[in-house]
Amino acid sequence: MLKHKTNKSQRHHTVVGFLILSIVVAAIASSCTSPVARINGTAQGTYYTISYIDPKNRDLQPAIDSILTAFDSTASLWVEGSLLRRVNANLTDSLNPLLADMITKSLQMADYTQGAFDIRVGRLVQAWGFSFREQQQLSDIAIDSLLHYAQGDVVVNGLKLIKQYPETELDLNAIAQGYSVDLLAQWFDSIGIHNYLIDVGGEVIAKGKKGHNMPWRVGIEQPADNAESMPIIHTAIPLINASVVTSGNYRKYYEKDGIKYSHTIDPTTGRPVTHSLLSASVIAPTAWQADAMATAYMVMGVDRAKTFISQHKGQLGTSAVLLIYDSLGTMKTYSTPEFDKLQQQ
Repeated sequence: MLKHKTNKSQRHHTVVGFLILSIVVAAIASSCTSPVARINGTAQGTYYTISYIDPKNRDLQPAIDSILTAFDSTASLWVEGSLLRRVNANLTDSLNPLLADMITKSLQMADYTQGAFDIRVGRLVQAWGFSFREQQQLSDIAIDSLLHYAQGDVVVNGLKLIKQYPETELDLNAIAQGYSVDLLAQWFDSIGIHNYLIDVGGEVIAKGKKGHNMPWRVGIEQPADNAESMPIIHTAIPLINASVVTSGNYRKYYEKDGIKYSHTIDPTTGRPVTHSLLSASVIAPTAWQADAMATAYMVMGVDRAKTFISQHKGQLGTSAVLLIYDSLGTMKTYSTPEFDKLQQQ
C-alpha cells in the first residue's frame, strides 16, 4: 500500500543498499568499548541488524529469526498462505490477536492522519506493480473501480474482520516492519535486556544506552539518485527510548515510457504521488507509529505535511525532518524544533 516492498530485482538492490547503510549505523553504535553484541540477518525481503548488551552473553539469533518468521506468517503479503493473504482472499474472516491489533492500530492512524495513512488500498498497490502480483494495464475506469473498493468500511470486531466489500484488500506494509521492530523490543525487555538498538530494514528503535552512559546514535540516509546509489548519511542523531523511521520514494519506484512511478499510493486518488517530498523521517515512541507517520507525510506532500505538523504541535509525529527538492532541483531540509534539538546533541 503506501510504503511497500519492491519487486524481486528492486528488493535485491534495496537489501544491498540497506546492508551498506546498516554497516554505517553499526559503526556509529560501536564507537565505544562496551561489550556490545551484534546480530545480522535477513527478514521481510530486507536486512536486520541488532546491537545489544546482555550480561548473560546469550545467543539470541535463533529466537529472533523465529519471531520474525512467525510474524511474516501472519502479516506478510509476500508469504503465500499468510493469514493476511487468506483474509484478503476471503478464505477466512478470523484474525489472530497480532493481526487484529495491527489492523486496529492502522484504522486509528487513518483517522489521526485524516486518511493519508490507509491500509485498504491493497488492490491498488498490486495493480500498480508494488506487491507480489505483476503490474496491470490501468485505465482511469479501472483505477476508479479499485479506488471504490479501497474506500469500503473495514471493522475489527473482536477477532473477526468485517468488510463492506469482499473485494477490499488490506496492505500492512506501511506498518508491518515497524510493528515487527516493536515486537522484538518487547521480547528483549521480557528477557531482561534493556540496552539495545534494533534495525529492521532501516526502521529503528533504541532503548537504554550503549555503555559508558553514551546514547545510541542512528544515521538518517540522504535521498539517493536511484535504487543502486550508495547510501550517504544526511545526519546522525542520538536515540534514547524512541524509534526513528524514514520513508522515501528515491529507492522504491519504477520507470515506464519515461515516467517514474512512486511506490507511495495516494489513497484519495488511487495513483502514485507526484510531489517534491523526497523523504520523511519521524521520531516516535514506537516504531509502528513512526512507520505510519513517515508514510502519511509521504502521501501528504510538503505543504500538507507542514500544515499537519503545525496543527498537531507536541503530538504524535511532530518530531520530524522532511527532505525536499525545490523547483531548481536543489535539496532542502525542513525540520521541526523537536528534531532540531536532537541534532544539536
